[in-house]
Amino acid sequence: MTRVLVVEDDPQLVRALVINMQARQYGVDAAPDGATALRLAAARQPDVVILDLGLPDMDGVDVIKALRGWTRVPVLVLSARRASDEKVAALDAGADDYITKPFSMDELMARLRAAVRRTEERSLVSETTLVRTDEFTIDLMAKRAARGGRDVRLTPTEWHLLEILVTNPGRLITQTYLLQEVWGVSQSTKTNYLRVYMAQLRRKLEADPAHPRYLITEPGMGYRFEG
Repeated sequence: MTRVLVVEDDPQLVRALVINMQARQYGVDAAPDGATALRLAAARQPDVVILDLGLPDMDGVDVIKALRGWTRVPVLVLSARRASDEKVAALDAGADDYITKPFSMDELMARLRAAVRRTEERSLVSETTLVRTDEFTIDLMAKRAARGGRDVRLTPTEWHLLEILVTNPGRLITQTYLLQEVWGVSQSTKTNYLRVYMAQLRRKLEADPAHPRYLITEPGMGYRFEG
């Protein structure tokens, strides 16, 4: 049974979430504040965390940072905060997805299923070190890319960028994170670097670079790899 930890201080919303998840055969624990959430996460080892940012004792971003100190459990933010900088802050802290309130229960359940699926896919990627799509293949161990049976030459920078994306399938990786990881902290605002290198990767790997199927842009936020 997939276990979900719901971190939310609105009891009515918690009740609705618990009822809907239990009806779909999820095991559910609930925490009304950040401190309880961190204790339950350590004790119960959930498969997914659904987290409100506006908690009574601490900011949800701090909960994400605390979790990321020891676990890669998927964190889905469920918040009334709509500003893009607040979304980016949560994603940079380590959240995997961001859903704004009010929300559709069907959409939330779809995002929850996707988070569980991505966790399974990440495990497969780490085990096989080979990423296959209909267009190209990435061999993470050999650091080789191929398309149509032919090797694709990638620069070290292109490879580093691609490697981060394909080892986090389906997860939105923020511009800031990619810039810091690939170019260093001093270049974390140079978003034009990303545009140039992502365009190069699409030209080399995508069948239709202008309408990419695998290397997806989330405008103003970041990029994701859809395998």
